[in-house]
Amino acid sequence: MSMFQPLNISSSALTAGRMKMDIISSNIANATTTRGKLVNGEWIPYRRKMVEVEPSGTAPFSQFLKNEVGANGVKVTKITEDQTPFQPVYDPAHPDANKDGYVMMPNVDITKEMVDLMSASRAYEANVTAFNVGKTISLKALDIGR
Repeated sequence: MSMFQPLNISSSALTAGRMKMDIISSNIANATTTRGKLVNGEWIPYRRKMVEVEPSGTAPFSQFLKNEVGANGVKVTKITEDQTPFQPVYDPAHPDANKDGYVMMPNVDITKEMVDLMSASRAYEANVTAFNVGKTISLKALDIGR
């Protein structure tokens, strides 16, 4: 294991965490967007987006444990759209209301997004702390070598 591997692992987690927080922020900002995407000439509401993260490297985690190699961090593999159905809301005065007076609203639940944002924020803070500890240990190791 190189001296910089702990810093690389923490920095990859920080990058993934920032991406999660950006996507969650986008979900919250678009929670009432009824014209998210034009499909077949018809507007559909914004769909909640989710970030998928997986370990970096090619070997599965069990192989890392078996070889005692250690992890290489994480990476964002893709951003997917949540396929849960849109929520119909009765609002006949809305410009996007159908003939029955219902507007299809995005599948974004603000409460869930806030919980996800708090979780991502705490994980980000933990990775900042781990990065700073790794940096401090590296500096102390360099001081010992003087």
